[in-house]
This record gives sequence, C-alpha cells and structure tokens, in this order.
Amino acid sequence: MPHDGPVLVQVERIIPGDPVLARVATPCGRTTVRWCGDPDAAPGAFHVEWTVDEDLLWGGNARAASVAAPEVRADGDRVVLRGVLDVTEDGAGVLTLAGTLVLLDVAAPLPDGVDGTWVEVAVERRNAALFPYRL
Repeated sequence: MPHDGPVLVQVERIIPGDPVLARVATPCGRTTVRWCGDPDAAPGAFHVEWTVDEDLLWGGNARAASVAAPEVRADGDRVVLRGVLDVTEDGAGVLTLAGTLVLLDVAAPLPDGVDGTWVEVAVERRNAALFPYRL
C-alpha cells in the first residue's frame, strides 16, 4: 500500500561533485540522482524521501506511460519516474511510485482524464533528489 513516508533504497555509490550524486537501486530500477545526505556515506540501505524540483509540464517532461508498471531509470542525464499520477484539489500532482508518494508542482493545468493514470515523468538528474532519514 502506498505511503507518504521514506522508502528503502540501496545506495550503490556516492559520486562527489556539485551536486553530490548517488547511484541507487530501487524496488523498480536503478538510476543516479542528487544525494542530499552525508557525502561520505558508505554504500548500503537507506530510507529516503524523493523530491522533484522541476515543475510537471504535460507534453514536456510528462506523458502517458505505455506500460502500467512502476519504474525508475536513467535516460542520459535525466531520471525517468513511472507511476500513477493523482491530481490534488489544488492542482498539484502526486506520483505513486513503488510504495512512496512523490509530490509534483504542475506548471500548467493537466489534460482531462490524466488523474489516476500511469505516467512517465522525466526530469534532469540534478532536479531529482533523495533525502535520507533515520528511522
């Protein structure tokens, strides 16, 4: 059942730089994203919360998914997140992705019929971040 708390990912490698990146394995794929935890962290399992710092733009960085299954993957310097998109009363987006909720700001109104459907969101790697939590 989806929840809005931290999710467990396996950090395979921390990559120093600006920004600090982490190569991670999730329950539905691997990618490299901005790491907002200890830059000296050792590889291992971490509870994390996903954030996306790029507005959702239908037909730009978001589109209908051709496959109805969660996925996280790299596509060049972009991160692709596939999940079910729900639209809140105030017009924000919430992507349900393999046991966690990712809140998304929406740049323009979404098309009718998108609420509750499978979508793919592709954002620049530096705009997708993981914040580790201790439970």
